[in-house]
Amino acid sequence: MSVLSFLTNTASNAVLSLTEQSSIATSVTTLQSRMALHFDRGAIKQHFRFGSSTRGTILPRSMDEQSDIDYMIVFNDNNSTPQTYLNRLKAFVEKRYTSSEIYQSSPTIVLELNHIRFDLVPATTNWAGELQIPNGSGGWMFTNPNDFNSALEAKNKENNSLIKPTIRLMKYWNATSGFPFESFTMERWICGLFFWFRTNQKDYMFAVIDNLDTSSSFSQRVNNEITRAKNIVANVRQYEKDEMPVKAENEIKKLFRL
Repeated sequence: MSVLSFLTNTASNAVLSLTEQSSIATSVTTLQSRMALHFDRGAIKQHFRFGSSTRGTILPRSMDEQSDIDYMIVFNDNNSTPQTYLNRLKAFVEKRYTSSEIYQSSPTIVLELNHIRFDLVPATTNWAGELQIPNGSGGWMFTNPNDFNSALEAKNKENNSLIKPTIRLMKYWNATSGFPFESFTMERWICGLFFWFRTNQKDYMFAVIDNLDTSSSFSQRVNNEITRAKNIVANVRQYEKDEMPVKAENEIKKLFRL
């Protein structure tokens, strides 16, 4: 197997299986039905999925233990503090999911199920109808939860459908490296890169790693992970130049600690 085929296969495997997709769909339906039972009619304006599960960049939990479903609940009233709405969601899941692990991870309520984790995000709308969510510091911040989706779709089409699999590969690297970067931030950063004269999955993956730079603003651990990734890619390139495909393949696997 070549480095290219290994990366292509790994990116293909880094998608949810049909079984996982079905299980998540069932859990979403259950969540919705339990919300309808719990909250008074009219208390919730709307609720919907957002985030990586709607963009096709979510990883299986076998590749990312922090893989989750982002779910926003927009309350009709908007005259309380963010913690009030977080408390409402916490009371809901504690009553309707008695055997699951539940905790607040500001600014969300986390619901851990056997096969997936939900991050429940409370929201309200202001006088202009704009969505606002807790900012983690006791206040509100504006959000457009799915605005990145269209930008990513356009970028992916412009790049022969290689952006999304590249993001999945980098998220896999991020997970096996102890999460040096926040997942969504990394997705946006990759989407903003240019990939001139790149033609395949290896080119795209290596271009992203080439663009990673150590920084004094990063912790030493993060800088170490960046340096390690760049060294592995340099070694792979040298092995390929020396016509040593087996060593090149073994080396690229180290990127994911395989």
